[in-house]
Amino acid sequence: MALQQKLNTTYGIEIPNAYFKIQNIIIKNKSNLEFNLNSYKDKSFQYITITEYSCDYDINGENPIKQAYLHLKSLPEFADAVDC
Repeated sequence: MALQQKLNTTYGIEIPNAYFKIQNIIIKNKSNLEFNLNSYKDKSFQYITITEYSCDYDINGENPIKQAYLHLKSLPEFADAVDC
């Protein structure tokens, strides 16, 4: 599972088809998880950045990875992201 969308870097560079993949999920407790989101130039995995996120976790819900992706897709900065 991954996401793809345009990325505007802090250096003013626009990457039209950046690839975003979740790494290192940590379930902190029964209601929270943390994860890293790696961004790449494209599916060739040329690394760009890593960002840390946290979100609510439902122990009885979908698997943690899916919950993390659903959280990302609920954020304004990933409103245009597509699954890949």
